Parts: sequence; C-alpha cells; structure tokens
Amino acid sequence: MAGLLALGAATALGQTSVMTHWELQSVNSTGSTAWVESFPCAIRGVIVNDPEEMLDYAYNPDATASNRMGGQFQMFFQGTGNDRGGTALWMAQNYQAMGMAGQDYGSEWINEMRRVQYDANGRKFRKGDLIEVTARKALFRGGKRNINEAHRVTASNDFDVVLVQANVGLPQAEALTLADLVNADGSQIFDPDRELGGEHWQGMRVRLDGIRLTNTNGWGKTNWADRICTASDDQGRLFPLRMPLADLGDPPATTTVFSATGILNQENSNTNGYELFVQEIRPEVSLGRSAAGGMVVSFSSDYDGYVVQYSDGGSGNWQDLDVTPRRMIVVEDDGVASNREYRLIKKDE
Repeated sequence: MAGLLALGAATALGQTSVMTHWELQSVNSTGSTAWVESFPCAIRGVIVNDPEEMLDYAYNPDATASNRMGGQFQMFFQGTGNDRGGTALWMAQNYQAMGMAGQDYGSEWINEMRRVQYDANGRKFRKGDLIEVTARKALFRGGKRNINEAHRVTASNDFDVVLVQANVGLPQAEALTLADLVNADGSQIFDPDRELGGEHWQGMRVRLDGIRLTNTNGWGKTNWADRICTASDDQGRLFPLRMPLADLGDPPATTTVFSATGILNQENSNTNGYELFVQEIRPEVSLGRSAAGGMVVSFSSDYDGYVVQYSDGGSGNWQDLDVTPRRMIVVEDDGVASNREYRLIKKDE
C-alpha cells in the first residue's frame, strides 16, 4: 500500500529522525518526560478527533487588545501497529496572553489554520485519516508531550502535517472500566512503565464502560476549564469527563449506566490528572446466554432511537437485529456464529 511505505523524502534523506508515540510520550518514575529530544522528527498516526470538537480555532480580532489567546487548535493522532499511544498537536493565536511578549499571529492565524488543517490538494484532514507530522518542537506539560511551536510565532518552529492515506478508519476503541484507571482508595493509577493505568491508554481512543454521571456541571459549556462532569462506578470510584463542543443532546440521568467513548487525556499533573475527552455516549450493552443457549442482548430503554445491530464478520457488515423494543430491551439471538459482535447505533429519523 503506497500510503504505508517509508516516511517522507526528508526522512529518507536522513534529515529527519523517525519517532514513535511510544518513545515521545515516555516518562520516568516521577511522571516527567524521559524522551531525549531529537528535532526535527517525523511521527505517524491516525487522527482521532476533529479540532472543532475540542477547541474553537476561529480567529478572534480582539485577542490582542483583550489579552486572550483567541483561537486555539488541538488535534490528537494515535499510533498504529505496534506503536502504542497518541499525541496532541496544539497551537494558539496569541501566545502573548501566556506571557510571551510579541508572540501574536494576528490575522495570519487564518493562514496558519489552513496550513495545518488542509493537505496539498485543499482537502481538510478529518478523523480516520493517516497523517505524518514533522515536529520541530514538542513541549512537556501536564504529564505528556504536545507537538507545538514552543509558544513562538516563527516559521522555524512550525510543525507540518501531510496526508499519508485518507479514511483508513478510526482505531478500535479499547474497552476499560474505572477499575483500570482508579485505585480502590480513589487515587488515579500511575505506572511509568505504561503497563497499567492512565499511561497505558494516554492519547488513545477508549470506551469507558459501566459509569454513571454524579453531576452534569460541565454539560453544554464552551470554555475548556468549565467542561468537566464527574463519572462514577458501582464501587464509588470517580473520574473526570471533559465534554466536547459538539452537542451530545440531553445528559443521561444520574441513575443511568452508560458507556462513553473518547480520548484518554492527561492534564495538569505528571502522575495523575487523567480524564476522558468524551466524543460519544451510548447505552451499555449487556450480553448473556439464555437457558436455550441463545445470546441475550440488553440495554437500557432510557435511550430512545437506538437499535441493536450484529455482525458475523468482525467490524464490518453490520445489520439490524429484528426485535421489538420493550421497556428493558432484551434480545435473544439464536445466531450460531462464534465470532458475532454487537453494537448500538442511533438511526437517522
């Protein structure tokens, strides 16, 4: 496959080192970076969020006068194959608001956004695209490395984004529960070897199962700092959910068990601060066996408009399961395929 061949021309000529997310995000026992800087470096991965889900990157003409950062851009991309982990690309319109005197894109911000969000043919990058990023700066903050421009408006600090292959598809979200992220005493699990806890999934798509909302304080908010809700499990573990700018509809009732899919992120701490950036909320599917040996599939009827689908061939060829919804939807499926999978989707009205 042409898009999966060796890295770009600069790398082939030895001008750029090849980096993995696993190497870039390595940490030591105190959670500080263990990566030995080597710039420029090229790193590949699949985009796992559209920037507008996270931050408003629109140009703000009043940013300088009001000492605000103005537009902000953040896009995560996740490693493929044996490269475990993910990394965020981040930029701000007015670094001057961070104490960096004179570091202000002004109206040039609009062109910068086009440079990092569109390929050479004018196509906008989107979730599921495989990209290659050439990084010239990557700062460590809050437990992870961000590829950025070191808070300086200078071309020599630019990162470049190149499309390798369009629409390769999102990585499968790895399923986990709060027990995978939070100790019984309520502290978050930190493992510098990244075999356990938040470091194991940092920057990756995950599905957090078996949770309820304890509050909806961050639901529907727009400021990044305000967009935090708290989830809990049946053992009382708590975990922050960072809500997207996208409309997720009404929040589930605090008594409703659900699953949340998104990106496992780390903010503002080297050894904790893990949170889930939520991209999708859906009912939790329960699977069991009937006395006759058929599969029993159930989910809460609090979620209107969902249907059960099945696939006998992995993640493709999804088909609706022919059932009549009831108060608690329970489906007995007598399919005999050993590799059948199930999912829920909301059908368009």
